[in-house]
Amino acid sequence: MAVIDMSSTINAAKNAGLSKFYIARPVLNRDPNRLLKQGIWAYFLLLIFEGALRKWVLPGLSTPLLVVRDPLALWLVLLAWKKNLLPSNLYINIMLLIGGLGIITAMAFGHGNIAVAIYGARILMIHFPLMFVIGRVFDRDDVIKIGKATLWITIPMAALIAMQFYSPQSAWVNRGVGGDTKGGGFDGAMGFFRPPATFSFTNGTALFFGFSAAYIFYFWLTPKGVNRIMLIGATGGLLLAIPLSISRSLTSLVLACLLSALVAISRNPKYLGKLLMAVMVLAITFALLSKTSFFATPMEAFTTRFSNANETEGGVGGVFVDRFLGGMVGAIIESADKPFFGYGIGMGTSVGSMLIAGDNTVYLISEGEWGRLIGEMGIIMGFGVIVIRIILVVNMGIDSYKKIASKDFLPWMICSVGLLAIMQGQWAQPTSLGFDVILGGLILAALRKPNPKLWLVKTIDSNTETVAASGTNYLPN
Repeated sequence: MAVIDMSSTINAAKNAGLSKFYIARPVLNRDPNRLLKQGIWAYFLLLIFEGALRKWVLPGLSTPLLVVRDPLALWLVLLAWKKNLLPSNLYINIMLLIGGLGIITAMAFGHGNIAVAIYGARILMIHFPLMFVIGRVFDRDDVIKIGKATLWITIPMAALIAMQFYSPQSAWVNRGVGGDTKGGGFDGAMGFFRPPATFSFTNGTALFFGFSAAYIFYFWLTPKGVNRIMLIGATGGLLLAIPLSISRSLTSLVLACLLSALVAISRNPKYLGKLLMAVMVLAITFALLSKTSFFATPMEAFTTRFSNANETEGGVGGVFVDRFLGGMVGAIIESADKPFFGYGIGMGTSVGSMLIAGDNTVYLISEGEWGRLIGEMGIIMGFGVIVIRIILVVNMGIDSYKKIASKDFLPWMICSVGLLAIMQGQWAQPTSLGFDVILGGLILAALRKPNPKLWLVKTIDSNTETVAASGTNYLPN
């Protein structure tokens, strides 16, 4: 029996006339989901740095590293299932059913390549369930930790894309996948290229800084516990990244974050001052940077590309319909010309296109996500996946919006980037798929009630000089 010296506490109880009283302390047990959480962190870090491995560290292994997160995702899903942490819901069940049927129809009526079919089905049968595993295993503290880590990464990431922007494509910092000396940048404007940062392709730059923007706005609204210098540095890095990336997608994501912050403040006006502080920091930083040629040059390249692209795509309206709705209307209209079961799951991915066509063909079906889904699996299964994604983001958005009333902005701000990405993001592209899985998982985790803490409760008799710890009760907080 454990004996604890409680003499001072017992004397105080006697003086207060108490014959019995209780004490409690938190039970500090090891997190039973620690291994799963470490795996999720590994998935997150690989998402950000796998491109660096493929370009600079292990260029000779660039092809297998393309799917380096797949075995990790499979292991996480299976381990969660073993621990009874994989939710059984209609979202997962329908996606698993469509993925399985997709393999069968691809072999029976489509391209007939089993490797391509499995590669395509892994999106629905492994990565999509992982989203819910993250939501079940992570808690609010984990979501905040991911955000703080992202802020730290944002600062050197901004410095990296600045180096890539001003360096020739033949420079080491601009090496492409597999150490390609032709460069990994993508045509931008005025002879400058869109920098890919640590990613294999330039879309990773927009996705990362958009992801970072959601947390930056959140931490400005709720700065408790975050390093203010780090937050200001990350804010400056984001501001630099907008013109350096020459990306309209990133600009749209940042504007979506700003709009979401304004919506949150409209229901909690007392937070207006914090947002104004963030806007003031942005304005001052922008004013200082605009006086330097270092910032003026990428700003000119960015505005030039924005103007040229808007003219080509029919102005802002054309950009919205074509880019952000993923060609929804066109995908449905053109579905009449597609086979009922589609051309086969996986055929619309870059890997599937390469395995089938035998060259560097990028899109055998459609560049737009919804067009790819219907083209791969036909109108019934393809549209079924689209509907599941729409219903999921609608429910996430509604639940996150309700949280605003209780001054909880975390899920809502992540939704500002995550909702549109999950609904129409290009899951055929590994980087886009990875960010959407992380975003969805973090939203679900932020919405979930925190795990209850266990407290060790002891009954103490003030008529004795010791307390026995044998009669222990464990009560949830």
